[in-house]
Amino acid sequence: MKNYFFPFLVLMLAAGPLAAGPYLDIETGPVFTGYNDVRIPGKYGTRLSLPGVLGSKPWYFIRARAGYAIKEQHNISFLAAPLSIDYRGRSSRPLLFKNRFFFPGVPITGTFMFNSYRLTYRYDFIKKEKIEVGIGLTGKIRHAHIRLDSYGSRTTRPDLGFVPLITMRLQWRFVPQVSLLLDVDWLVGPVGRAEDALAAIQYHVNDHVILKAGYRILEGGADNSKVFTFSLFHYAVFGTTVLF
Repeated sequence: MKNYFFPFLVLMLAAGPLAAGPYLDIETGPVFTGYNDVRIPGKYGTRLSLPGVLGSKPWYFIRARAGYAIKEQHNISFLAAPLSIDYRGRSSRPLLFKNRFFFPGVPITGTFMFNSYRLTYRYDFIKKEKIEVGIGLTGKIRHAHIRLDSYGSRTTRPDLGFVPLITMRLQWRFVPQVSLLLDVDWLVGPVGRAEDALAAIQYHVNDHVILKAGYRILEGGADNSKVFTFSLFHYAVFGTTVLF
């Protein structure tokens, strides 16, 4: 039943009179691991490729953004983007992860959780019928952990932190009902980086409902004495934006 709820919700919202200002954007689809390399502690732990050693399969994601456009050019939004992926397999060599040994040949489950919550302000300095271009700032709360489980033995490396990002958005409506959307949050620093970029084709059903399909890349990580972790994920994105 839940598989059919989302399309019905979109149609119900599209059918009623919608006012300008607030909007809701939802994305879902499969997510694939490109790479996910960890070493904890960062200086002397065993460097482990989670998909390379434990195997990988597609998972599914959902992201939701609620926002409000103020006087057309000012935009404030909140994004909830949870992500949790399990890797299961056996290592052919001993692993040292957060000062705990995992012996070769034993079953291991690795869990990579990376939940992101972002508050964004964007100013659309170009706002025309066919093209919109904006730039802004995002404050991201990162709630993450990396965990290894084996025969009841569990060790977890939690992480909670704040990351400022630069956000950029371009929408080009090259035909009346179809547009190209490019949307990026990113930051590169001396010990880490973060990139979250979407390229999508949008179909404007009417003035209030937009359907989209595209590709998202999520990449980044950190390298310091406490932790080494860099990951890359590929998203096949299907979603909708409802303008109320």
